[in-house]
Amino acid sequence: MPPKPTHLRVHQFVGLRPGPSLLVLGAVHGNETCGTRAIQRVLDELQSGELAITRGRLSLLPVTNPMAYHRGAREGERNLNRNLRRCADPQDFEDRVADALCPLLEAHEVLLDLHSFHTAGQPFVMLGPRNNHGALEPFSLAEPEERLAAHLGPRRVLEGWMEAYEQGVRRRRHERPASSPELLDAAYGTGTVEYLRTRGGYGVTLECGQHDDPHAPAVAYQAIRQTLALLEMAPLPLAPPRKDFQILHLMDVIDRDHADDEFARAWASFDPVEQGQLIGRRHAGQEVRAPSDGFVVFPNPEALPGNEWFYFAVASDRVLRT
Repeated sequence: MPPKPTHLRVHQFVGLRPGPSLLVLGAVHGNETCGTRAIQRVLDELQSGELAITRGRLSLLPVTNPMAYHRGAREGERNLNRNLRRCADPQDFEDRVADALCPLLEAHEVLLDLHSFHTAGQPFVMLGPRNNHGALEPFSLAEPEERLAAHLGPRRVLEGWMEAYEQGVRRRRHERPASSPELLDAAYGTGTVEYLRTRGGYGVTLECGQHDDPHAPAVAYQAIRQTLALLEMAPLPLAPPRKDFQILHLMDVIDRDHADDEFARAWASFDPVEQGQLIGRRHAGQEVRAPSDGFVVFPNPEALPGNEWFYFAVASDRVLRT
């Protein structure tokens, strides 16, 4: 087994006029490489002079989790994009990455985090909460975040991440109190964009397509360029936002309890379901059915027991301010 990586490689470009600071991440999960490939394409253009940063500061991190990336796996020793925080006493490789990544996030105002997903489906944007003063995820930058989401290209937008995780943690505490501590932590849903929001910034996660979709790197590449155009950091044309957004709200996350839990069919992200429709069966025969009309999101038939099996979403009444 090769030695553990010892550093992160960040590429930074500083314009000669003041402007916003943007961080673009790839391979937070090591088997999600579309962002890495898109970032490398942008890097090649910047280094050749085909593209220039004229305003603000751009930081590009093609491989955020190098252990997972070199293994071709989602994670090295744990999921980097959950319970992200500075670690006074790091216990694993991702804790050490977090200690380097969190200060980097804090040094930027805007984040574009590029991901892909396990099963088939079209790209979508994961958006933060509406402006609020609540305890779970207080936020005051919904308008610029919505504008960013609207210009990235995908039609589908998903909100409600932290609310769904709060629901999942409550269920785990009730049903599986002996679960590993991180799965019972109220902050378990905190990833890169959630962390930045707690530090006064904003950003989105862009799910560019299925892991092996040949079009996913192009989705990521176009999103980087549109973000640079929107923030006026580079002389690039800004495409108008589309008008046909489908906005969904995550309501719940359902864990896989046992290795023999099985889906009723091969679900793709955002497959619609009707109230009462069979989604899966537990190993002991219990049926898992849709609580209302809605959508199956992020189905993972290979989820480890105790981890996220699928999410459930419903239509949202939110309207993007573009």
